[in-house]
Amino acid sequence: MKIALLGCGNVGTEVVRLLHEQSADLAARIGEPLELAGIAVRRPDKARDLPVPRELFTADALGLVNRPDVDIVVELVGGIEPARGWITTAMAQGKSVVTGNKALLAEDGGTLHDAAAASGVDLYYEAAVAAAIPLLRPLRESLHGDRITKVTGIVNGTTNFILSRMTETGAGFSEALSEAQDLGYAEADPTADIEGFDAAAKAAILAGLAFHTRVTASDVYREGITSVSASDIASAAQMGCVVKLLCIASRDGDDVTVRVHPAMIPTSHPLASVNGAYNAVFVEAEAAGRLMFYGAGAGGAPTASAVLGDLVAVARNRRSGARAASESTYADLSVRHMGEVTTRYHISLDVDDQAGVLAAAAQVFADHRVSIQTVRQDGRGDDALLVVVTHKATDAALAATVEELAKLPAVRQVASVMRVEGG
Repeated sequence: MKIALLGCGNVGTEVVRLLHEQSADLAARIGEPLELAGIAVRRPDKARDLPVPRELFTADALGLVNRPDVDIVVELVGGIEPARGWITTAMAQGKSVVTGNKALLAEDGGTLHDAAAASGVDLYYEAAVAAAIPLLRPLRESLHGDRITKVTGIVNGTTNFILSRMTETGAGFSEALSEAQDLGYAEADPTADIEGFDAAAKAAILAGLAFHTRVTASDVYREGITSVSASDIASAAQMGCVVKLLCIASRDGDDVTVRVHPAMIPTSHPLASVNGAYNAVFVEAEAAGRLMFYGAGAGGAPTASAVLGDLVAVARNRRSGARAASESTYADLSVRHMGEVTTRYHISLDVDDQAGVLAAAAQVFADHRVSIQTVRQDGRGDDALLVVVTHKATDAALAATVEELAKLPAVRQVASVMRVEGG
């Protein structure tokens, strides 16, 4: 069975190595050997330490996809185009596809699923979310008979490493980011990670599978971690919490909400102990209860492991004349606006240290029907830090409250606003 590999970066390189090192085992599991028909790369003449002939490398990705002897296409280039064109072309010719392209799946996964259904081929993408952690297939298959109510996860290793270092060392955001870049956990341009774009794409994929509804990246409310400060981390610790960048997808009746943002969670929550570049996803279902998926969420070898798992499944299907279940979108739920989402909030205000400040602030909360749970005021000479933690309120009500608080004469600035989740 012949494989066309599109892309040979960190993940593609490990896929080639695993195909070579485990060739006998893979052939035994499938019932026939897997053979690389070609590897599409930008620079075919570049020296590579891989156990394959140099003539397998080509710059003509479309030509490789169009070869009649290719059975399965593995797309690891990423981005929207030309990846979408390659995938749909392969499917139109009856070739199944394995991909790790989270950006494409989150933006236009519907087109890919429709193309797969029209041609009767498989589309597998376990590597698109949380790398080696078996997550998408349990959502799509193992829990298909259950009703999932909520999915909460840490799905970006870069941001989790940064926040973990800020928690462990007291460092500021910029210092922790520099360390992450020095160690190779963050790219030279880390925008996709630290601004939450990567996590938002994964959140859309998870929500679609969990709730049988097409969800795109544009449906996901997104905030990054660039505004998280050392004082936020310290304040969370005083509350018995840690700060994590969470993706949260939940179902409420006929609506779903999908969001990515930093949040304080209690140290007793299972996700609180997930540190460094690791990922974890917490799934809540009506019959199964609470399930935790944890492991390496990035890296060449872990991601390649997920690709090989999909490749074996697709190859076995082709050999037996079967195919995986098609996309499930029967629920067709509405995506609720972020302003309607209810949660708790932690608000820090820099205020003048004078009588009446707390009363004025409390009145603003009352006017917008946002109930206060706790208040703490720390004097610092002529000014003070006023920290308020609320009971659950809608995001819209909280935003209006913060806007009015900023206008109070005694409030110098709204230092931070962060959601409190998980308890």
